[in-house]
Amino acid sequence: MLLHPLALTLTVLMVSGFEYSGKDICSGHPGIPGTPGSHGLPGRDGRDGVKGDPGPPGPMGPPGGMPGYPGPEGVTGAPGVAGERGEKGEPGERGPPGLPASLDEELQTTLRKFRHQILQAMGVLSLQESMLVVGEKVFSSNGQSVNFEDIQRLCARAGGRIAAPTSPEENEAIASIVKKYNTYAYLGLMESPDSKEFLYLDGAPVNYTNWYPGEPRGWGKEKCVEMYTDGQWNNKNCLQYRLAVCEF
Repeated sequence: MLLHPLALTLTVLMVSGFEYSGKDICSGHPGIPGTPGSHGLPGRDGRDGVKGDPGPPGPMGPPGGMPGYPGPEGVTGAPGVAGERGEKGEPGERGPPGLPASLDEELQTTLRKFRHQILQAMGVLSLQESMLVVGEKVFSSNGQSVNFEDIQRLCARAGGRIAAPTSPEENEAIASIVKKYNTYAYLGLMESPDSKEFLYLDGAPVNYTNWYPGEPRGWGKEKCVEMYTDGQWNNKNCLQYRLAVCEF
């Protein structure tokens, strides 16, 4: 029986120990591409991507173009200098007359409330021995000891003035405060620059005195007046530290 030439070749290769591989024998030629398939259905929309950074500003347009949108409001600037005051206007028409104070119930209620609060405050301060009432005057001290000018400022800020007795009763009230703090106090009197006499700080003549025997003296050098713990007076220079006693 005769073998086909190709079969004979394969047989010889196998007998010789070589393994057959179709690639070693021959390679095929690529076939003709098939026709393209039809398009599939459109896919779903993807998610929106992250917003990108703003791009650089574009070049300035030619003059005379349309203005852009206004930008965000800036920080409020410092207030400008006040302008000159204008002329006073004409007074308005007079309003209708109000009720007399005695018939105004709202006003009377407010006044009664104020009186009650004032009496409460005065009662509390009296119990604390922080104030004394003599006639229409109220004497009080915060216990501080400073010089004469500082006492003037302290009393003025509180709405009063340095205590100045005008009667034995007022002098005794101030003396009781001086005894409480066991120190001397300045009074609201000062030597007159024109004559050797002491006046109240408003320039009125002194109508009551309680000088220590032999006082006053040291004219021109001791222009202020201090009160001892026994209520008697002595003229002194104004730079010493003395108890601040105010009257209202």
